[in-house]
Amino acid sequence: MQTYYYLVASQRFLREEEDLDEVFAERVRNYQEQQKEIDFWFVDRPAFLDAPELASVKAKIPQPATAIISTNKQFITWFKLRLEFVATGEFQAPSATISDPITSLAIV
Repeated sequence: MQTYYYLVASQRFLREEEDLDEVFAERVRNYQEQQKEIDFWFVDRPAFLDAPELASVKAKIPQPATAIISTNKQFITWFKLRLEFVATGEFQAPSATISDPITSLAIV
């Protein structure tokens, strides 16, 4: 099992009020230069919030939610310091309640 760290907020906040495209583009470029595997994901309507153990987190976040998920705890901590109105935490996956950590419930 892998530990995943997350930052979650309302979709409106993360997609419209915060301009994160440049931050993610720079991070991807940096990873490519270092030949490092991507260890973060931006997920609309993250399925992991439906796990019973995360019900209290989901209840605090205006829906629909968006999450930044990473295996790098420092990356999520950095985002938490940069943004307000977010919740952070961690979970283990795959597990009985979270089969895929980056699954989205968004309808495409």
